[in-house]
Amino acid sequence: MNNLTWFATGLFAVTYILMFALQKFRPYIAVISAIIFVAVGTAGPFPEFKYTFGEALAQIDWNVLMMIAGTMGTVFLFIESGMPKLMSDILVSKLHSVKWLIVVLSLFAGIISAFVDNVATVLMVAPVAVALCKELKISPVPAIICIAISSNLQGAATLVGDTTSILLAKAADLDFMDFFFVEGRVGMFWVTELGALASALIIWFKMRKENDSVYVMERTKVEDKVPAVLLLLTVATLIATSFIPYKNSAAPGEFYKPDISNGLICIFYFIIGITRALIKTKDKNILIRVLKEMDYYTLALLAGLFVVIGGITKAGIIDMIGNALAGLGGSGSRGSVFIVYTIIVWVSVLASAFIDNIPYTATMLPVVAVVTEGLNAAGGLNIHPNLLYFGLLVGATLGGNITPIGASANIAGLGILRKEGHEVGAAEFMSYSVPFTLAAVMTGYVLLWLIWM
Repeated sequence: MNNLTWFATGLFAVTYILMFALQKFRPYIAVISAIIFVAVGTAGPFPEFKYTFGEALAQIDWNVLMMIAGTMGTVFLFIESGMPKLMSDILVSKLHSVKWLIVVLSLFAGIISAFVDNVATVLMVAPVAVALCKELKISPVPAIICIAISSNLQGAATLVGDTTSILLAKAADLDFMDFFFVEGRVGMFWVTELGALASALIIWFKMRKENDSVYVMERTKVEDKVPAVLLLLTVATLIATSFIPYKNSAAPGEFYKPDISNGLICIFYFIIGITRALIKTKDKNILIRVLKEMDYYTLALLAGLFVVIGGITKAGIIDMIGNALAGLGGSGSRGSVFIVYTIIVWVSVLASAFIDNIPYTATMLPVVAVVTEGLNAAGGLNIHPNLLYFGLLVGATLGGNITPIGASANIAGLGILRKEGHEVGAAEFMSYSVPFTLAAVMTGYVLLWLIWM
């Protein structure tokens, strides 16, 4: 390792350590680290490392940031309309057992989370569970934990379900429909749904003694259905445009869509929604509330990480890690590829249990690309990159379920419980999360191997 390698590795390691130790300051840490990389790349203390401000800006995936921001805005309007509460009320009216209600609410949260941010999903569904538990005079802790971990699971089901899915789609050149079927094989949606069914059995077993009856007295009235329509239109338009290729995959002379097309779609429908709300209510405060609800934390964190990862890529760190992992695959035989696949899945589970899965996934995606190239170059099996990409997504998305701090949805759920006077320890949380996660990960782990090998 030369001086540049030591510097880049050290700065990257310090960045991760600080982000783990000082979670409230993660965006600032990522941005400061990005600035250091650019400053060093511009000042030139290492002649072989050039990284200008313009190159750093080019590393930021604006399509990803626009998709997240636009979806956040539309989801806020969706929540404000009361539609999620009405949907929950309808579910309650069909089920009269606490046990089955919590199982179905968890699955319901998962379905919403396949199209809506995980934290927003928890904020939609958790208050319903809390109200029901108060009425029945039982602890809301099991219900909220199950809702939070279910929302994390289903975030891997679609392109818009979670930030990690958006990041992977960009790296693997996947579009919305590719999460359902890709190259004639079933995609992550079906793998995730089978994992959800397996994990639902765990929730049912944990709640098997909760047989009290429950009824809804009055359904929530929803006066404004437009936000729900806009959210559906966002998903529908993403599906429709998924059939139009990007420039790098279009045939000569074929029409192609811009690289930021998905981001433009999400922003477009949000602008329609907020403009309509301003005209209808004549209340400028709604715009202020929307802007306050935007997750600038995640947006700044991602922007900084894109630049940092660009820096370590230019310094050769990604190639070094990728080649080391590919080396474990030896000649590229089926057995050695299985070892590499297993390492990527289960290391991702363990890592994302303690490290936020967004920076972890953003870092590992380019590593997986290098690993795939290395394994294919070994002369053995010709493996499809989606095997390792999807394996990474399963491990990184579901691994966050294991600990209370492993995912933002967990933190949001425990925050709701804290406001209700319930302090949940790690042991109690993990009594639900560990078996749930193992059931879901094992299902995905086996299915992906069978599908792609």
